[in-house]
Amino acid sequence: MPMEKTGAMEATRRRTQHSARGKTSEQGDQPAQWGRAWEVEWFSLISVISLLCFAPFIVFYFVMACHQYQCSITQPLFELSRGETTLLSIWARAPSFSWTAAKIYAIWVAFQVFLYMCVPDVIHKFIPAYVGGVQDGARTPAGLINKYEINGLQCWLITHALWFANAYYFYWFPPTIIFDYWIPLMWCANILGYSVSTFAFIKAYWFPTNSEDCKFTGNIFYNYMMGIEFNPRIGKWFDFKLFFNGRPGIVAWTLINLFYMAKQQELYGHITNSMILVNVLQAIYVLDFFWNETWYLKTIDICHDHFGWYLGWGDCVWLPYLYTLQGLYLVYHPVQLSNAHALAVLLLGLVGYYIFRSANYQRDLFRRTDGSCSIWGRKATYIDCSYRSADGGIHHSKLLTSGFWGVSRHFNYTGDLMISLAYCAACGFGHILPYFYIVYMTILLVHRCIRDEHRCSNKYGKDWKRYTDAVPYRLIPGVF
Repeated sequence: MPMEKTGAMEATRRRTQHSARGKTSEQGDQPAQWGRAWEVEWFSLISVISLLCFAPFIVFYFVMACHQYQCSITQPLFELSRGETTLLSIWARAPSFSWTAAKIYAIWVAFQVFLYMCVPDVIHKFIPAYVGGVQDGARTPAGLINKYEINGLQCWLITHALWFANAYYFYWFPPTIIFDYWIPLMWCANILGYSVSTFAFIKAYWFPTNSEDCKFTGNIFYNYMMGIEFNPRIGKWFDFKLFFNGRPGIVAWTLINLFYMAKQQELYGHITNSMILVNVLQAIYVLDFFWNETWYLKTIDICHDHFGWYLGWGDCVWLPYLYTLQGLYLVYHPVQLSNAHALAVLLLGLVGYYIFRSANYQRDLFRRTDGSCSIWGRKATYIDCSYRSADGGIHHSKLLTSGFWGVSRHFNYTGDLMISLAYCAACGFGHILPYFYIVYMTILLVHRCIRDEHRCSNKYGKDWKRYTDAVPYRLIPGVF
């Protein structure tokens, strides 16, 4: 057995034994670890296996419904129940893998790898308000602080500038090419998603980046889906989490919308206000992500989630294919909204964005000033907390109870849900399909609330109880 694997397994045994004791003398009854589960309950295992089995078919079903049934998600079920079609006939009508699509996808991923690894950020040198370049991440459970090259905004700008240059000047490829190969590209995205997830799984056993930040539950399905390594890397700078979520995933989000808009123009000779709203609102959200990419290093994805199928396949397939359903729907069903409807959607999205951004800004300001700041014209209030990392060190942090964070414990998620609803409402009320996003985001963010609070409860112990007493609601004051 290689030394790296031996070290990883031995570190896991030591940490499991330490966790099983439940408390340390320095911290009383405060748990020693935080992060994803060490042990897998039956409900979690069933959920994991169900997602591994059915999530790829959910993506295929929605895309197929648009391709074969004009975005109706009920019609194929009715036809199947009446015997008018079969699963095999539906599968046979779907475009298959093509080498042209594989070439397109390989060029796309290789280009994003090149931008991520070989083009250091220069934007932060010209825009003082933007934080880019080499930045520190959050402290890992093992007590490490990784460094990241923050250049996502630069990658996004270069990629989209090339799309516009091609569409209006160079004509290297048709501006609708992604839509035209949408399903064949989905097979390519699945190949990459499963490949990177499997590689990360094997890597965690045989050559982990840091064995102290690995978690082995003993259940192969849970380990594969939720990940073993906390921050898998190749070399010093290629970080799996940051690259796969930000580059082929989120950079592609707005680019895919542009391809949809170009296809709508090609088919109907004009672009509807609903398509413009979807493009604008989602572009605001994506640009906010890249403008605040350094802040993303402090979020749950980087700070708590391990890298497995959940992030690897999800970033390659689930995100680009299901987060863009509104634009896909509007290609098949162009909707021209009334001025009142369009204005209402725009206001809902902008107000949601204001809440989302303001809440995150308040938290970031609080962290940067270590609590020495004013929020809503008053001195910030907070709960002092302490926790222990795997290296045995005791650390201190503060939990904000002012501003939006005094209204509810996750009020930024409330703003996020408002933005999500605006995307869906821009598509009118003719079909259910574009509303999948708000249903999914509600489930995701409520689940994240529960996951995050479970971690915080384990991490902070009695201090977390003091915080929840001060801020009793999770999302919606008086409701939840």
